[in-house]
Amino acid sequence: MTQSSTPLLRLDGVTVRFGERAALDAVDLEVAAHETVCVLGPSGSGKSTLLRAVAGLQAVDAGRVLLDGRDQAGVPTHRRGLGLMFQDHQLFPQRDVGGNVAFGLRMRGIRRDEADRTVAGLLDMVGLPGAQRRAIAALSGGEQQRVALARALAPEPKLLMLDEPLGQLDRGLRERLVVELRQLFGRLGTTVLAVTHDQGEAFALADRVVVMRDGLIAQTGTPLEVWQRPASEFVARFLGFDNVVEATVHGEAADTPWGKVPVQPGAPQGPCRLLVRPAGVRLTGVRDGLPCTVTARTFRGDLVTLLLRPADGPPLEAACSLRDAPEAGTEVGVAFTAQDVVVLSV
Repeated sequence: MTQSSTPLLRLDGVTVRFGERAALDAVDLEVAAHETVCVLGPSGSGKSTLLRAVAGLQAVDAGRVLLDGRDQAGVPTHRRGLGLMFQDHQLFPQRDVGGNVAFGLRMRGIRRDEADRTVAGLLDMVGLPGAQRRAIAALSGGEQQRVALARALAPEPKLLMLDEPLGQLDRGLRERLVVELRQLFGRLGTTVLAVTHDQGEAFALADRVVVMRDGLIAQTGTPLEVWQRPASEFVARFLGFDNVVEATVHGEAADTPWGKVPVQPGAPQGPCRLLVRPAGVRLTGVRDGLPCTVTARTFRGDLVTLLLRPADGPPLEAACSLRDAPEAGTEVGVAFTAQDVVVLSV
């Protein structure tokens, strides 16, 4: 998105209060046309409130929600041109699959024959060809999810909004569907705003990730940017990184409880919190680095996460290949890779 372009969605200082607590605290956010943005955060961070405020399901106490540059104050949900898809699907059990998908089209007065063609095309697109007459109760969770998606896409919304869309599905199905969703959105050019607490889901689906904390945006960036360079200790720990310590940077090294740790050129100088990503903890010979004992191994497919007890300093997590992973109780040495060391904002 260029500086001169108008974002499809813009939140300008949006605040939502529940009593004394600000569920959203002067939030600014833009979503460009054809972009998929995932809002990520722990329970209570404000991500679902943000979605409801955009949809018009939650009143805004301050600030503006703009769609296509138009302030949505006073515009009801059904007139905002949005597609909504929730975790529990909210399908109509008394209607068959075709009736569910066609609901928004009928509400807009689309002729039956045209609606039938649209429904057939959407069901084919989401992998349920010819399912129009199937009962909702006869569908699996994944099939219901596909019907809910087709129903949300049927009116051709300017913005598709997803609230924990895959939260009720098992891991394997969730991983397959998130890949299919990304491909589908890319093919259709759909603009998507999704909220989730699942990091893997957000990183697989999004063009841009927004991490929230206590009603504020803690960090925004591409999945790769956020993963490789968390902006703060909160973001780092939310992403599952535990190798965070107090440090002081001097030049291209930091003094830490683990000794000298290299940092990248241009790193901020002085006292800080320092993250060493597990990929940056490199095993060496016992005499070639920081002496450690392997206390635990966690199998993660082709990788193994090791928990190390250093001779000095707090425990360390390291990641290595399955074939190179030492057994618990093994004495190893550790060195650090500067590209996986991140100076965090205090």
